[in-house]
Amino acid sequence: MLLTKPQLSSSLLASTPLFTPASTPNHAKPIVASHAPGRRLRISATSTAVSPGATALSRVDVLSEALPFIQRFKGKTVVVKYGGAAMKSPELQSSVIRDLVLLSCVGLRPVLVHGGGPEINSWLLRVGVEPQFRNGLRVTDALTMEVVEMVLVGKVNKNLVSLINLAGGTAVGLCGKDARLITARPSPNAAALGFVGEVARVDASVLHPIIASGHIPVIATVAADETGQAYNINADTAAGEIAAAVGAEKLLLLTDVSGILADRNDPGSLVKEIDIAGVRQMVSGGQVAGGMIPKVECCVRALAQGVHTASIIDGRVPHSLLLEILTDEGTGTMITG
Repeated sequence: MLLTKPQLSSSLLASTPLFTPASTPNHAKPIVASHAPGRRLRISATSTAVSPGATALSRVDVLSEALPFIQRFKGKTVVVKYGGAAMKSPELQSSVIRDLVLLSCVGLRPVLVHGGGPEINSWLLRVGVEPQFRNGLRVTDALTMEVVEMVLVGKVNKNLVSLINLAGGTAVGLCGKDARLITARPSPNAAALGFVGEVARVDASVLHPIIASGHIPVIATVAADETGQAYNINADTAAGEIAAAVGAEKLLLLTDVSGILADRNDPGSLVKEIDIAGVRQMVSGGQVAGGMIPKVECCVRALAQGVHTASIIDGRVPHSLLLEILTDEGTGTMITG
């Protein structure tokens, strides 16, 4: 069955309820999902001739109907992993930045964790280094690690901070090294991958006053081990561990896919909501494979550590963050504990 996703324009939120009955496994709900209590946002399609008054009224209706969602999440921390197409496209990047600032303005406490793969590749080529990958992971020798740190921490991070500030928010740029926010350890495949690390622990004490002050932490996933050696940490993994450490209400992973599919060959088989048991069943059955496995594992680990919900959402959809948080249709798959 083809799943129609709601779109959100620059002037208004629009979503169409999807209530087609379907026979589904016990743990998965491919079509019907309720991400939050309250009414669904509904805006009727209009003709091409729309009066200014009608447009203004539609905007007011949207704000009014978003109230239950804003009330539910006010004061709650949401951790967003930012990367993929949403980082490469200026239009999508602007959408994400505006969404973060809007969420902050209505009382949520967003934390942004980012990667920067394409930017790293570009700068490696500039210094004459060909990017290398093994099983989807970047091979990171000493020179590559130096470039990774310069690009992620010095360029990508500060650019995101600047964009958030220009949009009216107040962002604070950090990396895993700052205040020992993330302590790294070598990957089990360190001999083949070099300075690719894992999260040994997270000390979120530096984040609490920033979040409580209404600022938006922007975190680059470069961290050091006990000896001070720098490591490149997978941004999905880091976001999940940070979400657990700050007691986040939601973890949201922006990706280049629509979410978890019941049938990997059928884009219309999006699973809207699934629990941990259902996810494990899909992994063991081969329905979840490849690059989706580490994302799912990251979400499951975050849920096991107290995060309430984790969502894998389509970052290619404009304003996907608002659709996921301020409507109950969402733009991907929500995993629950």
